[in-house]
Amino acid sequence: MYRHPTTLPGTAGNDLKTLRALTPFLWDYRGRVLLALGFLILAKVANVGVPLVLKGIVDSLDAGEQGGLLLPVALLLMYGALRLTSSLFNELRDAVFARVRHGAMRSVSLKVLAHLHKLSLRYHLERKTGGLSRDIDRGTRSVSSLMNYMVFSILPTLVEISLVAVILLSRYDIWFTVVTVVAVVTYIIFTMSITEWRMKFRVSMNKYDSEANTQAIDSLLNYETVKYFGNEQYELQRYDESLKHWESEAVNSQTSLSALNFGQSVIIAAGVTVIMIMAAQGVVDGSMTLGDLVLVNAFLLQLFIPLNFLGIVYSQLKHALTDMHLMFDVLDMEPEIVDRPDAGALDAANAEVRFEQVSFAYNPQRPILHNISFSIAAGEKVAIVGPSGAGKSTLARLLFRFYDISSGRILVNNQDISQVTQESLRRAIGIVPQDTVLFNKSLRYNIAYAKPGASRDEIEQAARVAHLTDFIADLPQGYDTVVGERGLKLSGGEKQRVAIARAVLKNPRILIFDEATSSLDSHSEQAILVALREAAAHHTSLVIAHRLSTIVDADNILVLDNGRITESGVHQALIAKDGAYARLWAMQQEESRMQQQGIEPQQLQ
Repeated sequence: MYRHPTTLPGTAGNDLKTLRALTPFLWDYRGRVLLALGFLILAKVANVGVPLVLKGIVDSLDAGEQGGLLLPVALLLMYGALRLTSSLFNELRDAVFARVRHGAMRSVSLKVLAHLHKLSLRYHLERKTGGLSRDIDRGTRSVSSLMNYMVFSILPTLVEISLVAVILLSRYDIWFTVVTVVAVVTYIIFTMSITEWRMKFRVSMNKYDSEANTQAIDSLLNYETVKYFGNEQYELQRYDESLKHWESEAVNSQTSLSALNFGQSVIIAAGVTVIMIMAAQGVVDGSMTLGDLVLVNAFLLQLFIPLNFLGIVYSQLKHALTDMHLMFDVLDMEPEIVDRPDAGALDAANAEVRFEQVSFAYNPQRPILHNISFSIAAGEKVAIVGPSGAGKSTLARLLFRFYDISSGRILVNNQDISQVTQESLRRAIGIVPQDTVLFNKSLRYNIAYAKPGASRDEIEQAARVAHLTDFIADLPQGYDTVVGERGLKLSGGEKQRVAIARAVLKNPRILIFDEATSSLDSHSEQAILVALREAAAHHTSLVIAHRLSTIVDADNILVLDNGRITESGVHQALIAKDGAYARLWAMQQEESRMQQQGIEPQQLQ
């Protein structure tokens, strides 16, 4: 179930929540973080020491005008050493922190993908893949960006401001510190306020960016459908509509950034001008040396140059936090199906399956199954037939526990499946689905997916059972042939045979065939049915069928209609009842006879 966030993206509450969510990933590298912070402080101490040495050089040269000019070699060497030391510590900080940044990105990415696999089938049926992938991509990249901004921009600037303030306060009139602090605080407040206001543009940009990406991915996944209906221009118009909104928000974001930058320049110019006037007046009065003027000027340059980028950095930081918030929102979604704390492993030996008074609804207002009860003894084959929408495939999903039932129980070997681990339950079940989706990898990879690490002989034996060997032999690259996105390079029948090979290779105790031969021609279907009968021997089998000819040998046939079992029995007994099954059988026999005679069958009601 999804917990709606209590705050909107970009707000302070969400920023703190996002930072807290990131903390555990950094904790694993706490030693490196502390070492990097140590190098950061040492680099800034060296950096702040540079103007102090520069003051000594100027004062030394200025004093030398009275009694002959002497080169302050020691101070010049110290000046160079401090510059080099500052650079060295900065590079050490970068080198030490690299493992933290990239390691955290890896950990976050891994956790998000693991969590997505834990979320329920309901979530994945409703998700928008293009938008989700864009949100996660932006979020993982923002982990690196956020840490870069914090460690390489914000923290160094804060450390330098503190060091400069301490030096100004200890060496000069308090008004130098007051003006500097007022300028810095005014700059920060102005930057944060305007950036907070600008965040609405970033949020809208993200929204329309994800929306556009969703539409683009959708149109590419449905490439053939787009071509069938000649709707290329329509898809481009939909895509462009989202891009127009994105463009508008992007322009607003850039325009407001220009206003922010100009306001920051005004504050910096005012602060520098006031302090330089005060320093110049001090030199004229004799209360400050020329070296002090150079020192104050150098401090202001070191202070305001990074501050000048603070607006951009803070803006990018807020953008990163907003992007990360969308990703961590995914982690806030709670899996609908979870194992009980005391759940044990399923004992699937001699697997008997039993449905007891099972009712289920995807939506409470639309019940799918009503008090379904049946059993499949170990080694038996039970078939489910009925019209589309009757709830046949839903039974398979419930047995896999993709959803929890509304009432009743589903038992395997007298163990309630809600009380065993999902991993052990699904390990015991194999399925040949009606719609087989393959990975964009090789045929070998897709077959072996049922048993990672399977030997070459095992893979080829499974392919033989599924009657894939002749097809694979004709391919130039054989088992190494890449099947394309979602297996689009293969026909429906070829994909279904790969699914059959997978089920054979997995060799589970329970087999589900969800219209497993619906995409095969009659000749291939009969050949594979023989192989499936051999593969299913000594296995508990649930067969969801449309063609009744494929299940005449079932130990029990259940007729499902409107979520209820209306008839049950073996093939001959159901034919003798002259009920719904007998009528469906007669209709399919007539269609088969007409097809053999080359007559196009009429659609029968």
